[in-house]
Amino acid sequence: MEAFGRLLDVMDRLREECPWDRKQTNDSLRQNTIEETYELSDAIIRDDNREICKELGDVLLHIVFYSRIGEEKQEFDIADVCNKLCDKMIFRHPHVYGEAVAKSAEEVLDNWEQIKQREKDGNKTVLSGVPAALPSLIKAYRIQDKARHVGFDWEDRQDVWAKVREELGELEAELNKEDQEHSEQELGDFLFSVINAARLYKLNPDNALEMTNQKFIRRFNYIEQHSLKAGKPLTEMTLEEMDALWNEAKRIEIEN
Repeated sequence: MEAFGRLLDVMDRLREECPWDRKQTNDSLRQNTIEETYELSDAIIRDDNREICKELGDVLLHIVFYSRIGEEKQEFDIADVCNKLCDKMIFRHPHVYGEAVAKSAEEVLDNWEQIKQREKDGNKTVLSGVPAALPSLIKAYRIQDKARHVGFDWEDRQDVWAKVREELGELEAELNKEDQEHSEQELGDFLFSVINAARLYKLNPDNALEMTNQKFIRRFNYIEQHSLKAGKPLTEMTLEEMDALWNEAKRIEIEN
């Protein structure tokens, strides 16, 4: 509590005495908030606890900042933020604070979605709680997960593979026709079905794709570093030479 009070005091002083902090608005902070959230996500993926601690502080700063702006507008303050959050968490955990029973994490999540729709100012429809601004891959996962909580899901997860193959076939057909518009639509359907399969098998597609991104970066950097050592630009290397270095980087990763 002492540390949190210190943070609020620092925010108050910065807002009053620092020209930059005094100038900020909700709109001017929004993009920075998004960047800080992604930096926290990156630290979590890397399991770097030192960086997680640092990035949590940056995100917390933004929460305090928005609350201070709300207080200046006489709309809300940090106490309102905390109290509304506590009220919501208590209401959505009747198995902890009430008489309801939930014996598994799945039951908690199912109850959570139903409770959200009963709340005052809560979600009016099942999918209305999915933020429009979410990245498309994460949004697809959240859409599918919310539909699952009301029973709209595959009865047997293995059945999803027929849908994946169906969508892949439709994509290939449109690509062979060289129909750009329909190919893009079918690509979306195919990706949506693959994300659905990941969800059914309890895999996080966003984490999986980011791990592959990082793996590609590491291996491509290995190729580039060797091209620099050899004094030979990448553009002058043959595909066979780059493939050989790629496989070498892959072998080193496996061995380590």
